[in-house]
Amino acid sequence: MQSEMKENNSVMAVIDTNVLVSSLFSKDGKSYPALVIDSIFRGLIIPLYNEDIVQEYRDVLSRQKFNFPKSLIEELLSGIVESGLNTERTAICKEEFSDKDDLVFYEIKMSVEDSYLVTGNLKHFPNNPLVVNPAEMVEILKNRKLLH
Repeated sequence: MQSEMKENNSVMAVIDTNVLVSSLFSKDGKSYPALVIDSIFRGLIIPLYNEDIVQEYRDVLSRQKFNFPKSLIEELLSGIVESGLNTERTAICKEEFSDKDDLVFYEIKMSVEDSYLVTGNLKHFPNNPLVVNPAEMVEILKNRKLLH
């Protein structure tokens, strides 16, 4: 299945929770986080996840302060799970992370060669050219001629 994805030039990426939150706040769907999420539903990005990540998505998106409709949350999570790859974590040095909840995102990213981690909080992760913000991911998709 992975060779199939490489052939069609899709990008594999772990999506940090803050990107999902930001995308749902996008009024016109044109923000970089919204374009990243749209790219998942269009098959341009293959999301990498595990059960811990899906549970964090659900917990954060369900917070009362956001007031996101439950149906919207479930549609988003279903899309990620259905179009993505449930991936095993690769253990790494835990001292690098000030927030232990960020560790799983990086470990999943590190478990799949040439995959990206898309986050709005670059400073929370080790300096790595494959850890990018949503604007950089959109540029990567454009450079691969996947997004116009």
